[in-house]
Amino acid sequence: MKKRALISVYDKQGITSFAEKLVEAGYEIISTGGTLHTLQEAGIPALAVEDITTFPEILGGRVKTLHPMIHGGLLAKRDNSEHLQQLQVNDITPIDLVVVNLYPFKETVTKEAASHEEIIENIDIGGPSMLRAAAKNYQAVTVIVDPADYECVLQEIQHGAVTMEKRKQFAAKVFQHTAAYDALIAAYFTKEIGEAFPDHYTITYEKVQTLRYGENPHQAAAFYKQPITKQAGLAAGKQLHGKELSYNNIQDANAALEILAEYNEPTAVAVKHMNPCGIGTASSISKAFAHAYEADPVSIFGGIVACNQAVDKQTAVLLSKIFLEMVIAPGFTAEALQLLTEKKNIRLIKLDVQADKVIENKYTSVSGGMLIQTKDQEKVTASDVTVVTEREPSEEEYQQLLFAWKAVKHVKSNAIVLAKGNRTVGIGAGQMNRVGAANIAIEQAAEHAQGAVMASDAFFPMPDTAEAAAKAGITAIIQPGGSKRDQDSIDVCNQYGIAMVYTGVRHFKH
Repeated sequence: MKKRALISVYDKQGITSFAEKLVEAGYEIISTGGTLHTLQEAGIPALAVEDITTFPEILGGRVKTLHPMIHGGLLAKRDNSEHLQQLQVNDITPIDLVVVNLYPFKETVTKEAASHEEIIENIDIGGPSMLRAAAKNYQAVTVIVDPADYECVLQEIQHGAVTMEKRKQFAAKVFQHTAAYDALIAAYFTKEIGEAFPDHYTITYEKVQTLRYGENPHQAAAFYKQPITKQAGLAAGKQLHGKELSYNNIQDANAALEILAEYNEPTAVAVKHMNPCGIGTASSISKAFAHAYEADPVSIFGGIVACNQAVDKQTAVLLSKIFLEMVIAPGFTAEALQLLTEKKNIRLIKLDVQADKVIENKYTSVSGGMLIQTKDQEKVTASDVTVVTEREPSEEEYQQLLFAWKAVKHVKSNAIVLAKGNRTVGIGAGQMNRVGAANIAIEQAAEHAQGAVMASDAFFPMPDTAEAAAKAGITAIIQPGGSKRDQDSIDVCNQYGIAMVYTGVRHFKH
């Protein structure tokens, strides 16, 4: 008996050549709609599905393969005598190979002008049903969802038959594919009804690349991207030069991009281990980077730098003087590229860092589960703060306080940032107590602490942080407020003439 193949594809790339070789290998082909027309036009013999089912396509093509004559041929177990007897009684021919790919739901939902009706019509029903049925019966059926696998299947057939191992691999690929397809549909409907945290939260990602290793060489890792997003994430960037990205590169780069999004003026951000080690703004990107470098010329070594304007020659000269893992920018001038590419390993990434971003959730894995929260998108302006001390900040202090507030939001808690002259001068990150973070920031700032401002990601539970600020010469403080002992810190600030404002917003970052 001839082997039978069912072919029904939206993406017709390579399908006629593949089908032609199947026929040469002794397969009988059944097909549907546009695929059938394509095969017949190419002179490839193929039967219409309705010739097999003796039932016409109905509902504008919504129903054509959902029939026992098809699914019986897909799901019958070849080693089950009862199944085989039922096939014989009902005159059903087994189907040995299935080639199906699905309506372009992802492509439709990302189209600017796609209507709800158009999106719904691109939800495939029959395709996933055939794929899942064939994959469930992988011990007898070869199922192909990816045109890239055509050549592999032909080679297997030429060597006698598709092996059980390969059929199982293809089945896994099918279930991965249909699960991702359904996850996108679920995400679309969940968004349509405005539900933030449904009872069953299903997400899907597409692999960008397998990484050499994870945080450490003994850990495996891969980089995935969201299949539907308008966000200017690293996956949207174009690497112009350097080694492949590592796990830690991607983590640090993401942190740099999130910080950079806070600033509109020419800004450069240096990141090390997902914490900023220097942030600078200025009238030009070269001056902004100089500020970021001066903030901490030690920690920037081996770090990531992100700029929100194109890197010119002047900036490239400064960048080239130190060892950096990566530079991210909206562009690089020809002179800058020529200079920076002299460094063999530095990664240069071109990315529209100012592209529109969507507010998305943040996912954190925990043992046996996952935490999901909305991203910290809270913004604070001068009109949002409350002055709680006798002295109000000067206009220049307000400018530096808001600069520091944007920075402290992205520093691991407990976090303290000191700023002066449109740059960070001291950063205390990830400490178990707030005054410890303040002391680290003050020690790093050294003489630059005099006349600087201080930002704290959370309130002062004790007056000790305000006292440390006063001793260091800090002139103004921005913090959320809300401690039972707020007045103690206010009293210290009034005693030393420090201006302090409350934001009412906490920025913990764990």
